[in-house]
Amino acid sequence: MSTVHALLDSIRQASAGLMLGELLAQHPDVARRTAQRWISQLIDGGQITAIGEGRARRYLAVKTAAIATAATEEDLFPSYIPLSADSRDIVAYIDQPPEARKPVGYQRDFLDAYQPNVTRYLSESLRRQLHKMGKTAQADAPAGTYSRAILNRLLIDLSWASSHLEGNTYSRLDTRELIEHGKIAQGKAAIDTQMILNHKTAIELLVENIGTVGFDRYTLMNLHSALSENLLPNPADEGRIRQHAVEIGQSVYRPLSAPQQIDEALNSLLEKVNQIADPFEQSFFVMVHLPYLQPFADINKRTSRLVANLPLFRANLCPLTFLDVPEHAYSRAILGMYEMTRVELLRDLYVWAYERSTQEYLAIRQDLAEPDPVRLAWRDLIKQTIRDVVMQPNQDALTMIRQAVVARVPDADRDNVQALIVEELRRLHEGVLARYGLRPSELTVWKAAQLAGPPN
Repeated sequence: MSTVHALLDSIRQASAGLMLGELLAQHPDVARRTAQRWISQLIDGGQITAIGEGRARRYLAVKTAAIATAATEEDLFPSYIPLSADSRDIVAYIDQPPEARKPVGYQRDFLDAYQPNVTRYLSESLRRQLHKMGKTAQADAPAGTYSRAILNRLLIDLSWASSHLEGNTYSRLDTRELIEHGKIAQGKAAIDTQMILNHKTAIELLVENIGTVGFDRYTLMNLHSALSENLLPNPADEGRIRQHAVEIGQSVYRPLSAPQQIDEALNSLLEKVNQIADPFEQSFFVMVHLPYLQPFADINKRTSRLVANLPLFRANLCPLTFLDVPEHAYSRAILGMYEMTRVELLRDLYVWAYERSTQEYLAIRQDLAEPDPVRLAWRDLIKQTIRDVVMQPNQDALTMIRQAVVARVPDADRDNVQALIVEELRRLHEGVLARYGLRPSELTVWKAAQLAGPPN
């Protein structure tokens, strides 16, 4: 016949602790109410402690609990991020060791059950709150006006914050120096530098092509390709659906492994997201389902964080930059979604992160000057002309600019457009080359040609 001491011994022998159901399985002769009473006595006596809530509640011997607490004290979910009771339940489950969590595979029902504009991951009140926080003075302007106006700041903030969530060691200042001046931070791994530069290229891809990019395979594949350039063991995986199984570190979740199944699920995902009317619901939907599907060999979360900004860019809303989002908080939220197909923790983090982003951009939003309408109208010509000038270093730049302007621009705007191109060319540096489709080596050759003077 089991006794209270037998229950205590079972708990002491389990380094990860035991849930009530596991205790009852080891002691089938003990009634549930009796076990609950004994557990209460052991807690009151200081011999065991409880962690977690509801079904995920576990009981640990006090010594074991003390060791676990000391080991993870710096890794606790931040108290300054407000959590619902459901989110706290997810944290309690995910904070268990992997061996104590139930292995799970991809649940296609999770995606299939979502009905666009019927299912709502974000409640109506939450969406109203997000729209109020993210509204800008450019709300009624053409799609992408706001993101283009803040592009220089956005490149730094989003590149740094998203990379930081992957363990990147660049500081925000390091990131600024790299993006604005092409200066590589001393003592940093090459992978960190590459990651930042890849983010910059990917963000520019979205912002500069806002009229043509969308929730489609072309955008998704090219975004992944930009983010993964020179970072994957097999370069053939860049911008392609993965052809092999993957494992998630520190997780018991196993994604789909069959390429055909991944392909079919991705089709369904894209079909659904394109039907969602609200930009924030769209944004959050892809932050949930893209990492969950894991369509790429790696860099799925980075891809989801950037493409989650696409509907916000389109609607001229403040971006979601992930500034100050703790890596361990984001990881728990993602694991909760992977292993429990529950979005509450990621939702709470998304709302907090968006509020934090909008606070950072409040001053910009208030003081932002209206975009130059001439620059906006002739932006494609300006970029193409600068690219042509740099790619033909032995040609006279001013002559080329005049010819391009005369061929395309009406008389009334020619002087202004020519002046804009000359000014853009004058301040050309490595930090802005991607918008013109240029590489640093090409800029170096062009500058050298200018210093050498015209050919004899």
